[in-house]
Amino acid sequence: MHHIDMTIKKGFLHAIIGPNGAGKTSLFNCISGLYHPTEGDIVLEGKNIVHLKPHQIAILGIARTFQNIALFSNKTVIDNLLLGRHIHMDSGPISGSFFYGKALKEELSNRLRVEEIIDFLEIEKVRTRLVGTLPYGIQKRVELGRALAMNPKVLLLDEPVAGMNVEETEDIARFVLDIKAELGVTIILVEHDMDVVMDIADTITVLNFGSKIAEGKPEEIRSDPKVIEAYLGE
Repeated sequence: MHHIDMTIKKGFLHAIIGPNGAGKTSLFNCISGLYHPTEGDIVLEGKNIVHLKPHQIAILGIARTFQNIALFSNKTVIDNLLLGRHIHMDSGPISGSFFYGKALKEELSNRLRVEEIIDFLEIEKVRTRLVGTLPYGIQKRVELGRALAMNPKVLLLDEPVAGMNVEETEDIARFVLDIKAELGVTIILVEHDMDVVMDIADTITVLNFGSKIAEGKPEEIRSDPKVIEAYLGE
């Protein structure tokens, strides 16, 4: 990637698009701390996070989903969502072993939050099912829920509707809009489904060969000659 300059507005849904190999997932990996760029800064609320480790970035309020589902298939939906609460758990081994005091209070609080997310994503009927037994579209919803369980300020969504049918795509798009509107979470979206991007994004950044070639509102991007050339050729 080369000299990518982006400003993500708080409370906005900012999409990043581009052909395969444009650098979209690499950018996500830099933001979430999996990669460390050789130059430049990544700033969250005035703090440069470029040299922080992934768990430190998560604590600051950045959560993500993955293009390929990264759930524990032999665990229940509830257990997978509880894993997203780990950054909010800080009781010691003693209280944890005897399950009293701070540990008990944390457990009840975290389970309550998980149940709220289950209701929000309309997955009550599968809450105790093993994730590996669920349909693909529901698994993607569970992964979204695990990211929400972290109570993020910024949510990175890496192709959330990839491989879905029309109904599943519409469901996820609706939930993404609800996350922005009802939970006030800033969302950065990488997605190949242009219909979804154009329908729900506030701002779109277009990458090609690791560089930014355009940025603007959906109606501006749709007619941009550089964008058309990058996707269709001259």
